[in-house]
Amino acid sequence: MAGSVSETSRLLEASLDPRQQKRAEQAIKAQESQPGFSLALLQIVASDANPFTTRLASALYFKNFIKRNWTDEDGNYKLPQDEVIAIKRELIGLMIAVPIALQSQLGESISAIADSDFWERWDTLVDDLVSRLTPDNAVVNNGVLQVAHSIFRRWRPLFRSDGLFTEIKHVLEKFSVPFLTLLQNTDNVISQNQNDKLVLEQNFATLSLIVKLFYDLSCQDLPPVFEDNLQGLSALLHKYLTYDNPLLHTDDDTESGPLEFVKAGIFEALVLYVQKYEDVFGPLLGQFIESSWNLLTTIGPETKYDILVSKALQFLTSVAHIPQHAEVFKNESILGQVVEKVILPNLSLRESDVELFEDEPIEFIRRDLEGSDSDTRRRAATDFLRQLMERFEQLVTTVVSRYTTHYLSQYASDRKGKWKDKDTAVYLFSSIAAKGTATAAHGIQTTNPHVDIIDFFKEHIAEDLTNQSAEPILQVDAIKYLYLFRSVITKQHWQTAFPLLVQHLSSTNYVVYTYAAIAIERILYLQDGDRQPVISKSDIAPLSKDLLQQLFKLMTKSTAPEKIQENEFLMKCVMRVLIVIKDDVIPITDVVLTNLINITKVIRHNPSNPRFYYFHFESIGALVRFAAPTQSTKLETALYEPFAEILQGDVQEFLPYVFQLFAALLEANPSAVLSPYYQSLLEPVLQQEPWDSRGNIPALVRLLSAIIPRGAEQILKENRLTPILGIFQKLVSTKANESHGFDLIETVVGNLPVDALSQYFVPVLQIMLTRLSNSKTENFALRFVRFYHFISARDDKGLGADFFINVTDQIQNNIFTPVYTTIILPDTQKLTRPLDRKIAVVSLTKTLADSNAFVERYGKKGWGITCEALLKLLINPPIPTTGGGDDNNNTIADQDVDDVSFGVGFTQLNTCRKPTKDPFPEVGDVKAWVGSYLLEADRRHGGRIASFVNERLSPDAKAALGAVMRG
Repeated sequence: MAGSVSETSRLLEASLDPRQQKRAEQAIKAQESQPGFSLALLQIVASDANPFTTRLASALYFKNFIKRNWTDEDGNYKLPQDEVIAIKRELIGLMIAVPIALQSQLGESISAIADSDFWERWDTLVDDLVSRLTPDNAVVNNGVLQVAHSIFRRWRPLFRSDGLFTEIKHVLEKFSVPFLTLLQNTDNVISQNQNDKLVLEQNFATLSLIVKLFYDLSCQDLPPVFEDNLQGLSALLHKYLTYDNPLLHTDDDTESGPLEFVKAGIFEALVLYVQKYEDVFGPLLGQFIESSWNLLTTIGPETKYDILVSKALQFLTSVAHIPQHAEVFKNESILGQVVEKVILPNLSLRESDVELFEDEPIEFIRRDLEGSDSDTRRRAATDFLRQLMERFEQLVTTVVSRYTTHYLSQYASDRKGKWKDKDTAVYLFSSIAAKGTATAAHGIQTTNPHVDIIDFFKEHIAEDLTNQSAEPILQVDAIKYLYLFRSVITKQHWQTAFPLLVQHLSSTNYVVYTYAAIAIERILYLQDGDRQPVISKSDIAPLSKDLLQQLFKLMTKSTAPEKIQENEFLMKCVMRVLIVIKDDVIPITDVVLTNLINITKVIRHNPSNPRFYYFHFESIGALVRFAAPTQSTKLETALYEPFAEILQGDVQEFLPYVFQLFAALLEANPSAVLSPYYQSLLEPVLQQEPWDSRGNIPALVRLLSAIIPRGAEQILKENRLTPILGIFQKLVSTKANESHGFDLIETVVGNLPVDALSQYFVPVLQIMLTRLSNSKTENFALRFVRFYHFISARDDKGLGADFFINVTDQIQNNIFTPVYTTIILPDTQKLTRPLDRKIAVVSLTKTLADSNAFVERYGKKGWGITCEALLKLLINPPIPTTGGGDDNNNTIADQDVDDVSFGVGFTQLNTCRKPTKDPFPEVGDVKAWVGSYLLEADRRHGGRIASFVNERLSPDAKAALGAVMRG
């Protein structure tokens, strides 16, 4: 393997050079299939002879390789067994031995393996970890604890289950006692080395990991061994919450040190114990409440303490949530001290906040924005104050209003010199005015009845929206006020306020114009109680050209790809404007299209902000959706070049979006032919490589599904059908892609002549029946049922129930009977989408009316149970599934753009979602159609239907069918 290791190392080093990156990455990709590739990566990570950057690149590649290639969806190893064993054997020791920067990457690899294998297929792991712990070697212990934390932290967000608790029990039985011993040993080493800086730093790193693991092990349930030792554990936690040693102080006021991280971790664990285990932990809380108060009233304003202060405030917030502990604050004097000594110091602007506002504006916005995940002092102080107000609304309102009035008076006495006082006053007022949690969709929806939101706006906020010379931070405060209380402000008031927001897009201040864009986007999304937009299409359309041009101007101030992508909030505002104005974009298509194309051409060279380019492609999607029906040629011509450059450059991040947009353009084109424009796409789309990326698959299926109806003749002429069916076979064999496989085969069957497909039906159904037999999922069964009805209902195409039965007989004689009675009929009732149920109704009705097999072969029982299934479908609501139903029933495309996460594989564009096509538009009122169709069939077949009804149905079924047929 030595030769391959050195070659891989060379390629990894080359991949760090932008000039060689693409070629090197392709060469490494080609090596992945070679035996021992993953072990070669680990050898590179382990070797001190390699440059650190190469070792880090190898660790990163190993992590991503493991995530892609460890197991398939069924949990089977994709790597050779000997390689799997070797990785497990080597990985723990390697992670413990390498530097911290490499440990984090290897830790994620271990976590990925643990997701699949721990604990049942890796039941020696905990024993291995415990065996490596030492009494006093902090470096080794830290490596072991990093591994343990990378595995056990997976439990934090999980829902309770028997499997999860079995895993935790397995860990606690082996790990809990050594863990407590290590905590005691670490405490002893720290106590014995008060003057040794290196030993203190190493052991505080150990202590920090111990606190994280304490949280991990407690996150689901209180471990019995912790409950038995809770007094001692609390004493140690309190000791280090109040511990101080100058040797552990940092010289940099912006850099948190070991003390801050350990104490912040302790507060985080305390919050957990207050929220989940207050019944046993409550009696021990007093000392922690007192210590947190002392810490918050004495700690300095330096930014290195921010994480500690925010965690301490979160702890007090959790305490205030419990009625018996909150009572301590039910006193006006005490509340005054809380506000003065804890809230105000952490709510007021610091010089470091102003510096961040001026020097790193996008970072300021991301930390400051309501709903952000950032642990800031302001947010923590606000949350604490709101929790107190939830308990003592009138009392807190009285106390805080007094301080609000004071700070507003201070500002009035010196508007230029004391503008920060107004900022504090606005924050204080907003904190007590808002009730409940602000949502991304609506902001604050309930307010404190003891204050007047509109009056405060008129008296103190509006002036900073109209005064262009106001302090930029006060302008931001005013915009944020509108943003936060947008659902409370009336439609009438928005008619005055909205133009002021638009004006602030012309501000020269980055934070001001960005917050204006954020607020505008959210207001355009907002609806009133009658589900009508607060700002209508007619309101925004006249402003749209200038507004969009200004947004594009702000985005493209710099020509560097990373700077253009920096501010996703501007692009999100563009997207929202396009969604709201709909077809009013047509007169300004050229302006919008030119700007979006120019941005595409720049950012494709370095995609760096997933949120930005998601909103960017959503904006293109909106343009396609509303302009393509009348300007398809213009859009196709303009977008072809930048999209072709993305495909040729293999810009992986953009490919799913481009495939979707190609499909949307094709679907929007009123021409029913496949132009050379799209014919050229067919060859690359049918290659294996784009299908290897899971994120591409939904988009590729959609594109193929758009091409097939328009290019059926070309597909058959050029023998493209076989590779298309090969793609179907690959997709339908995996749980993640089975729905996409069915989407593709339904498109093929629905659009190609039956004669051209005849030789393929047997293998296609054989693949489906094998999956049903060997690895059936509820979703697969539902999609199979839907596919059956899709075939059965299309007797006009030469298909139908008898056709399906004939094909299954070629696989195994009479296999249809058990499939029909145990899968198709019962699972038909689980179909939830109205269109799927409609197709099933048509299918079952045509089976009753026209199938010879159900007359001659399946006799009385088959016809009767089919009729009963039809009646259930018409009368009863769907039977709930167990959660494994068709993922197309609840796709991300059915959600608003704001209800999404940007995780791996997130690629669905909402603005150009696939249109739903009804194969039976002539079937309007389903019950009426069933009745008339059966009556007509009865006449055709000389009264056969009526005869079968009398002979083969129960009295109740006869009555129900009679009601349907009478209409």
